[in-house]
Amino acid sequence: MKHSITTRNNALTADEAQHLADFVLFSQRNCILRLSPELNQDKISYPQFFLLAYLAEEECLSMSSIARMMGHSTAAATGMVDKLQELGHLKRFTAAADRRKIMVRITDQGRELIARMRGNIARDLADLMAMEDNAMQLSRARTLIKRHNTTSTLN
Repeated sequence: MKHSITTRNNALTADEAQHLADFVLFSQRNCILRLSPELNQDKISYPQFFLLAYLAEEECLSMSSIARMMGHSTAAATGMVDKLQELGHLKRFTAAADRRKIMVRITDQGRELIARMRGNIARDLADLMAMEDNAMQLSRARTLIKRHNTTSTLN
């Protein structure tokens, strides 16, 4: 009997869910290894990259929101933002409604960096999925050959 894992939209067998989890972990590791030299070249840490990627999806964020989202103190978040601003990837400004509130917005240069990195990640994932598809097709072909050989010997 196969165990299944029910999601909101469909059910996966436990084996399918495990296979998917393995693929996610493998692809995540592969993407991170691929990102590493690129980030080093641009002098950006993983947390800074993740912050830039998040800001690329948002209009702007407050410093307190950044600290909360990143799980850092406000001082640590300020250090990250300082570095990214020095590199030209972010800009700070004061909120119109409350001049004491510091807001952060990604720059065009930061968007270009994130777009380039996302492109690399997309290519890597496409390559990994193509390898997975090829492996699945090979497995199916072997199964068909085995079935054919079994039926041929029975006739």
